[in-house]
Amino acid sequence: MDSKIQKLDTKIAEAKLGGGEKRIESQHKKGKLTARERIHFLMDEGTFEEIGMLVTHRSTDFGLDKQKILGDGVVTGYGEINGRLTYVFAQDFTVLGGSLAEAHAEKICKIMDLAMKNGAPVLGLNDSGGARIQEGVVSLGGYADIFYRNTLSSGVIPQLSAIMGPCAGGAVYSPALTDFIAMVENTSYMFVTGPNVVKTVTHEEVSSEELGGASAHSTKSGVTHFTFENEIACINGLKQLLSYMPQNCEEDAPSIAYTPGDEKRPLLNDIIPDNPNQPYDIREVIDGTVDENSFLEVHKDFASNIVVGFARLAGKSIGIVANQPAYLAGVLDIDSSTKAARFVRFCDSFNIPLLVFEDVPGFLPGTDQEWNAIITNGAKLLYAFSEATVPRITVITRKAYGGAYDVMNSKHIGADMNYAWPSAEIAVMGAKGAAEIIFKNEIKNADDPAAKLAEKEAEYAHIFANPYRAAARGYVDEVIRPDQTREKLIKAFKMLENKAVTLPKKKHGNIPL
Repeated sequence: MDSKIQKLDTKIAEAKLGGGEKRIESQHKKGKLTARERIHFLMDEGTFEEIGMLVTHRSTDFGLDKQKILGDGVVTGYGEINGRLTYVFAQDFTVLGGSLAEAHAEKICKIMDLAMKNGAPVLGLNDSGGARIQEGVVSLGGYADIFYRNTLSSGVIPQLSAIMGPCAGGAVYSPALTDFIAMVENTSYMFVTGPNVVKTVTHEEVSSEELGGASAHSTKSGVTHFTFENEIACINGLKQLLSYMPQNCEEDAPSIAYTPGDEKRPLLNDIIPDNPNQPYDIREVIDGTVDENSFLEVHKDFASNIVVGFARLAGKSIGIVANQPAYLAGVLDIDSSTKAARFVRFCDSFNIPLLVFEDVPGFLPGTDQEWNAIITNGAKLLYAFSEATVPRITVITRKAYGGAYDVMNSKHIGADMNYAWPSAEIAVMGAKGAAEIIFKNEIKNADDPAAKLAEKEAEYAHIFANPYRAAARGYVDEVIRPDQTREKLIKAFKMLENKAVTLPKKKHGNIPL
């Protein structure tokens, strides 16, 4: 028996070495951790249980029969993150460049199937040269098997992806189907076609970093939700992100102990400028309302005219969507609409209540927006809010104009509670634009058109540039002092804890994609 145990120990040691010391050293020289090191830092100490350590590929073409390495380029298993069951797969770049083929994909699929059966999150740590070309269509089939499971798992269990190195070609679609993507600056990239193909087809000269690096995808495309300066920061970021989510769609998000105290926040009274056209940072409103240091912003560098993220209110996890008047006056456009819509749908999938801070002058005008389908993309956010059944509360801090008023979680599309600050202006449009339309002839024929316009603008503002018309109709449930906001929200979300909504029976809706 001793010799058999010794043989097992030898195989385990061999598997843990992956592609060998030289390739591990090469990985470290690039500023990257190995797959096993990443899992070590991700999982609670001593909780990781590996599955499929001794798996090898079954291919013999193109010399693959001489390149069999235990594990076949991916480490898979389960363990705990902050005491909660989590499944993980980490591609090992030291083994055949982390390339994906039949056995590699089967290991990942097995983990995903277990996660679904047991209702726990899946984290994928991607670091792969792509499909294993030597295995041909089998590699492509392996990708599709994973994509199919990503789709079945969507909205059932949280799925997080970290891009720790290359992720190219078909490999990008698995992370794209997951809930959140994190990238590491300067050592990771994602693209469907690489720089060489781009140069051949379009004659563009571009580097991998410029084409699909962390900066490009966090600011230009919005593909990635988070970027981190190194892998340890990325792993810690994933752990923090996971702390706001439930294990699955049947559970509530975890809450932390909270001791009630004085919930008044006097600083909120001084945030809104006297000039309605002067910007302010909506993050000050968020930070002044939620539990201290609890706000985790998502998509921070993309579509800055809207702010989304997770926070805690009285210890409970909530999702926040807020117009940002400090950027483009907080208008809704294509990117901000899709950014917010996806976040709203995630929160609704996993029973995370939604809080909306509204200061929106409308939708961004222009040919670029119209020709690139602001109508369809704006409708995504409208659809997402209308469909959401979680507790939904809106606080109008200042402007709520036009169709954007409707879209930003208005009472008319199912919001449970709608509050407004005294500074709120709820109208079809701003006073100046409205006066120019309503009193066009009167202004045109006046002895002093400018003075008449100012007079009519003031008249319209007096009637509509306030929250009281909406409150009189019941579209706003209460006009509150800013310093009361936190207190009101805590009570309202507690009141809504047992909210139950039954949607019409259907297979699924047809969101305007």
